[in-house]
Amino acid sequence: AWYVPCLASLETLQELCRKENLTCKSIGITNRSLKSYEVEYLCDYKVEEGKAYYLVKWKGWPESSNTWEPRKHLNCPLLIQNFLRDKTEYLSRGRGGKAMKLRNHVKTLKPAIADYIVKKAKQRIALQRWKEELNRKKNHKAMILVENTVDLEGPPLDFYYINEYKPAPGINVLNGITTGCECADCPAEKCCPKEAGFILAYNKRKKLKIQPGLPIYECNSYCRCGPDCPNRIVQKGTPYSLCIFRTNNGRGWGVKTLQKIKTNSFVMEYVGEVITSEEAERRGQFYDNQGNTYLFDLDYDSDEFTVDAARYGNVSHFVNHSCDPNLQVFNVFIDNLDLRLPRIALFSTRTIKAGEELTFDYQMKGSLDLTSDSAEGLTPSKKSIRTVCKCGAMCCRGYLN
Repeated sequence: AWYVPCLASLETLQELCRKENLTCKSIGITNRSLKSYEVEYLCDYKVEEGKAYYLVKWKGWPESSNTWEPRKHLNCPLLIQNFLRDKTEYLSRGRGGKAMKLRNHVKTLKPAIADYIVKKAKQRIALQRWKEELNRKKNHKAMILVENTVDLEGPPLDFYYINEYKPAPGINVLNGITTGCECADCPAEKCCPKEAGFILAYNKRKKLKIQPGLPIYECNSYCRCGPDCPNRIVQKGTPYSLCIFRTNNGRGWGVKTLQKIKTNSFVMEYVGEVITSEEAERRGQFYDNQGNTYLFDLDYDSDEFTVDAARYGNVSHFVNHSCDPNLQVFNVFIDNLDLRLPRIALFSTRTIKAGEELTFDYQMKGSLDLTSDSAEGLTPSKKSIRTVCKCGAMCCRGYLN
């Protein structure tokens, strides 16, 4: 189904809830806020007759109910700290000025500074709610954080988090599995990879041991082995806490790891809508005009299907390109042996430090120097318009395509 974002503002929804005496945790209306006043954020500041006052936005109340309150009445040190930090940030960027003194000797902030502080407060709340939504919807234990210290950009308005492929009508992404291995202790002679004609992809430390271009066959839901089987890695989801953050060089959002990742470790899966290649061509023309695309061809065996992560996806939606990446793509088969519909898994190519940005090569070449044959089955959909690359790598090719 295609979802339509709500066109009503947050303040309008809050006011409607209050009038009807309804609670809605997602927009800050609780039983407590219906009956009491709680500071949501601070909007402005002034000094009058030697006393400091803050303009308060009350949680669950529309902006028309904002009131000036003396500093001594406010028990919200974190919100005051955020207010002062945002003011300092604005001034340090040269967008405003110092506090001004009016003719009646009332000190106040310039409107531009107050406006910026309000926008930052609203952004902070929106990003917090987005983070909570992402962590509600994810199906793995690791946390997802959200961070923007660069600009006023908030959560994407037309993006919906999913944990697995979302097939278009007529496409079956769970097809072909009726039996599993009988191993009591995988891997055995007749474990899933060997039945498919390949070797086990992981070593005893559950790290990848196969070369790029080779497929991964994991044990499936019909297998006798349990959840601790060493051949169940991708299906468990990312084991690392990750942060979606705003880049400072015009690349939009990016993803960084909050934990150290060892070489050849599974990091995340690339998911989205599974559509036909014909539909991908139609959407690709529209995406070309926007200067970006999230189309990834599933051409391991044929070119019938494409993954589109533009509107539906997981954290991988925000992973940026690099000509010298630290992630590599592998095709994975678990509960579907249809070679036209592999799952896409991203593994580390080297040790990745905590706080380092995660990247993969949109052309699937990168630092592993793949041959043209092995790379052919992993190449994302190509765009007709050349996009300048901003990865900053020493070996940067200059363009993303």
